[in-house]
Amino acid sequence: MKVFILVILFFCAHLADLQAKTYNVHSDAEINGIINKLAPGDEVIITKGNYSDWSVSIDARGTAAKPIIIRGENRFATIFSGPVNRCLFKITGQYIIVKDLTFKTNILSRLANKAGTLIELSNSYNCAVKDCSFVGNEAKSQFLPLLVVSGEGKYNGIKNCLFAGNLNTIDLQVKVSAAETPLFTNINRNIFRDKPKVSWPNGNGGECVQIGQDPILLGKKSAFSLVQNNRFIKCNAENEVISNKSSGNKYIGNYFENNDGELVMRGGHDCVISRNKFNGGTGGIRINGTGHLIANNRITGIKTAIRLMYGMAKGKIDTGFYIAASDCIIKDNFIKKATIGILIGDSKNIDWTGKFDTVRYPSRVIQDVAPFDIKLLKNRFFSVEHAEVQR
Repeated sequence: MKVFILVILFFCAHLADLQAKTYNVHSDAEINGIINKLAPGDEVIITKGNYSDWSVSIDARGTAAKPIIIRGENRFATIFSGPVNRCLFKITGQYIIVKDLTFKTNILSRLANKAGTLIELSNSYNCAVKDCSFVGNEAKSQFLPLLVVSGEGKYNGIKNCLFAGNLNTIDLQVKVSAAETPLFTNINRNIFRDKPKVSWPNGNGGECVQIGQDPILLGKKSAFSLVQNNRFIKCNAENEVISNKSSGNKYIGNYFENNDGELVMRGGHDCVISRNKFNGGTGGIRINGTGHLIANNRITGIKTAIRLMYGMAKGKIDTGFYIAASDCIIKDNFIKKATIGILIGDSKNIDWTGKFDTVRYPSRVIQDVAPFDIKLLKNRFFSVEHAEVQR
């Protein structure tokens, strides 16, 4: 009798798996035709080929045990390319995995109120983009991201993807607005490399990873993103390889090599920068804001390894175009072959008159508030001309 019951339970547990379906599709029209049918455990396979003029919006519900999978038949042979002025893949559901796709030589632009984007996870929960390639794409309008996490979703991931040779793009953006902030995004084990200098006159809009967009008015909003175990190699698009503009984020175990830019706390507070490695390039870590922990990083062959910046205001209450670094702990870092190891007080008395809209951003224009309450603990220096400098 017990054996019979176990057999019945086993059969029931696997019945849903037997009912999961696989759909082979050749066009966005075919995907749009099955969206309402998708159930936990289903798999949609986009067959090998070159695709353009594509747009799908997928709102479906998988489960943790049985996610819905949207994948290419072959990562390097399921290719999307061409002009893009809308979102190619918009995911708004739960437990959906997009994987094994290549986005190559797409030209992103804006048209009317629409912006070209390759993938957007919007109001999605526990969804992921995995094992995809974004290679040689270009934006014709400034501040266009290739991949966006937006809305009020939680626990989404970007994992094991390649971003290479993309021009004038923000490669990966966590979009923080006044109304909506996606929480607990996990950006893990991706490669960013060979990113050329942007052509925009102000030199902005070429970050590899951007978490938050308005550090002045929205920097206090917490996104709680985790950027971990990624590699950034020869990323030269702009001064901020990673641009943090929100609070409560963590940057752990990433590797930076020969980049023309830094890991930058442009805005936001209470972030953790830990166990990262920097090898060559023009910059290491730049800090504005309050309550950051910078610990156990290894920085080699960079002129100024860690910079703590002056601001126009201080703390979490006042509005400033830049917030002075304060209440930060800098500890257990290893710095080698630098002119200055840790600089407390860069950009002193810089005058920003006419360089930003003081109506939109009610801030003083002189960067004259010095960093304060900075704790330096057990940092180690080797072949460094000036270990710690305060200005």
